[in-house]
Amino acid sequence: MARHMPLAEAVGTFLKPGGTAAFEGFTHLIPHAAAHEVIRQDIGDLTLVRMTPDLIYDQMIGMGLAKKLVFSYAGNPGVGLLRRLRDAVENGWPRPLEIEEHSHAAMANAYEAGAAGLPCAMFRGYLGAQLAEVNPNIRHIVCPFTGEKLAAVPAIRPDVTFIHAQKADRKGNVLIEGIVGVQKEAVLAAENAIVTVEEVVDDLDAHPNACILPHWTVDAVCTVPGGAHPSYAHGHYARDNADYLAWDRIAADRDTFRAWMTDNVLDAQPGVFAERVADLEVVA
Repeated sequence: MARHMPLAEAVGTFLKPGGTAAFEGFTHLIPHAAAHEVIRQDIGDLTLVRMTPDLIYDQMIGMGLAKKLVFSYAGNPGVGLLRRLRDAVENGWPRPLEIEEHSHAAMANAYEAGAAGLPCAMFRGYLGAQLAEVNPNIRHIVCPFTGEKLAAVPAIRPDVTFIHAQKADRKGNVLIEGIVGVQKEAVLAAENAIVTVEEVVDDLDAHPNACILPHWTVDAVCTVPGGAHPSYAHGHYARDNADYLAWDRIAADRDTFRAWMTDNVLDAQPGVFAERVADLEVVA
């Protein structure tokens, strides 16, 4: 059952060193504030799961918190590389990083399998692809009804899933609007779920076919205005493209990266996310 609590308390309560954590949101509603709180609390030795690792995983990897990455695409959207991820893979800095790469279809189906309580996901995929040669968790089975060869991957069941959303009500029901990736499935697949929201309201005022996470699927709701910045939150603020462009320069050098993380994450004051988005265009 969802409890309203400060983000720092939620992270410290539910995420432990050595755990498996998913931070989901597809370009939209990426839970940056939650990832930054994990960095501040120095919770390490993590297996990080995400369909599209971007800035938050580059930051967590660069701060030495990740031992393994399960993913289906990695990059700075619209800009280029994840330089801290690449440094970890190529040079083992600041620590070696194990990688398990999948397709988007595999990750989405693996989350669905986890949400359904199934041990694995089966789907049509990987035909003609070579990922199975480097990823032993990509296997194949034969359909007992048709004889068709299908791909199979283990279900994803994070210890903790983090997402960001627009609203929660007093009971902890959560409303997600705009582009929805695999947030719903990632929450339902997890042992615990932490949701940061822009605001808490008396009535969600949800439209038909809205994506609502009932309060019994969520463990903690944390009010963090601007908690998705620099990604965007439909109805609240636009994507901060300047920050994505700047990250390519910041992450290119180890010392510059560490200095930026100290100034903007480790020493950041409460409310910094809201301040950053105050002048951004509202996305209707």
